[in-house]
Amino acid sequence: MSKVKRKLTTILATDCVGFSKRMDENEELTLENLKACRSIIDPQIKEFEGRIFYTAGDSVIAEFESPVECVNAAIAFQKAINDRNNSLNEVSRLDWRVGIHLDDVIIEGDNVYGNGVNIAARLETACAPGQILLSTAVQEQVNKRIDFTIEDAGTKSLKNIDDAFQVYGISPSGGKILKTDALKEKNTQEAIKSYKPKLAVLPFDNMNNDEDSGYLVDGVVEDLITEFSRIRELEVLSRQSCFEFRDTDRSIRDFCKKFGVDYAVSGSIRTSGKRVRISVELSDTSDGNALWNNKYDRILEDIFDVQDEIVRKISIALLGEIEISSLERANRKPTENLTSYELLLRGKVLHHKFKKDACLEAIESFNKAIQADGNNGQAYAWKACAIGQGLGRGYLEGDMQKWWDNTMQCIEKAQQLNDNDFEVHRMLAEVALSSHDFKAGERHARTSFKMVPNDPRVLSVYGEILSRTGSTGKGIELLESAFELDPIPMGKTDTDHRIGAIIFGYFMDRNSKKCLELINNLQQIDFKSWLVTAKICDDEEIEYKSELWFIDNKDQFKEMDWILEIDRFHLNNESLQKSLENFVAIIFK
Repeated sequence: MSKVKRKLTTILATDCVGFSKRMDENEELTLENLKACRSIIDPQIKEFEGRIFYTAGDSVIAEFESPVECVNAAIAFQKAINDRNNSLNEVSRLDWRVGIHLDDVIIEGDNVYGNGVNIAARLETACAPGQILLSTAVQEQVNKRIDFTIEDAGTKSLKNIDDAFQVYGISPSGGKILKTDALKEKNTQEAIKSYKPKLAVLPFDNMNNDEDSGYLVDGVVEDLITEFSRIRELEVLSRQSCFEFRDTDRSIRDFCKKFGVDYAVSGSIRTSGKRVRISVELSDTSDGNALWNNKYDRILEDIFDVQDEIVRKISIALLGEIEISSLERANRKPTENLTSYELLLRGKVLHHKFKKDACLEAIESFNKAIQADGNNGQAYAWKACAIGQGLGRGYLEGDMQKWWDNTMQCIEKAQQLNDNDFEVHRMLAEVALSSHDFKAGERHARTSFKMVPNDPRVLSVYGEILSRTGSTGKGIELLESAFELDPIPMGKTDTDHRIGAIIFGYFMDRNSKKCLELINNLQQIDFKSWLVTAKICDDEEIEYKSELWFIDNKDQFKEMDWILEIDRFHLNNESLQKSLENFVAIIFK
């Protein structure tokens, strides 16, 4: 194997700006002007002892032994081309850009290879017309050795080279050198690329003005929120936040400004016998202009098709003609039985009131939905959810084990009837978390998330599980997304629940700074946030015993059954659980 020949050399890369477009517009004239420019460039490269080793179309790459001579050659032909352009009309002018880099390269015959050539070519691509871009290696060699001013041009993102490559500029024509920040530009581009329009589906007006119709109206709106939440390209405001609009005297624009909403869906529903009229409007909250609106006069049995059409039309209006695979409803219609569906909607509305009487009524409504259609999988799922609410809030009486068994039977039945229902998998994830079956919990939460990636309840349970199973970064991200979409979850009066979950995530991530920052945002510090923040401070030898958040809450937590409560933290680490128990014993000794 022959030895590779290498040498240190200066590479100059130059090409004509917009050459392909010029060729499309006028091929003969462009070729004529290219030859004229090459008659300027080539002699100047030779005069300053450079050697052209590559040409293709409008591109020229040359090498120089001296960086100073290389830069002087570029200045000379850029000045000459500028003078030529000033004497011609617009269609005959050709602008050139130049990139120059000094590096160790490979020599093979008359050709030059290596990263040095690539960098020079990338610099040329990033250069402004009529100017010259230098790498730091070249600038250090030629500074104060040429007659032209070399300016700091900031950093450039060079493809396959570096995200923040320092560059310097020369403008032989006297034009301004623009200073750029590659990382800032990259972050801005990524932010634009990752931005998701935020949508709110506001409560529709009930044109019948009666309670029974109200269940249908609110149920349809809730279904629409769920449907839009399936679309990954959209960020959707939670049901609770959306329904808050009904209790405010704000305009749609002011309400949406509060929650950072870009677009709002509003409408009305009127029923008459077996017929329904749905009026829907999509508006831009920045100016209040309607982007799309429509009216639907249908029989009630067609309500699923109407919902699908609304979601698709609005999605197209916001996102363009894209393939939205998540909108296929064939396997998730809750039932074909309209009576069962209306009872399901009634139960869901009652469930969301978070009151004892409403919870009991909700369970009964779900029972009737199941009686009307034993294949209504969502009715089983929501019944399980309502029972869970009743158990958690003390609404239910009798044998609690029987209630729990009923819950599990409902979930299993719901999954059996429709394994594509995200609610079922969300509930199974909740149950698995409470049972410390983290593997099953993560599987069900991930399945639910794939179906509906913008539902805050899904984000919350998935984030809770991941923060306990080692994927703390992703878990915190999901918990923070849930907070952003739904700062006050259903059944709560403030943001404490969401913030507390995030604090626990940062505790598992061993980030004491964030725990301390967030605990002061709680309106009423809960025992879990209090304990884990104190524990992480103690572990990292951070003073906490004199802090108000610790002192003011210590007495009220003293008599708690800490063994039971720590078990309810649902930790996936026996050592950590034992450590917390020992820490509590020391605190209250």
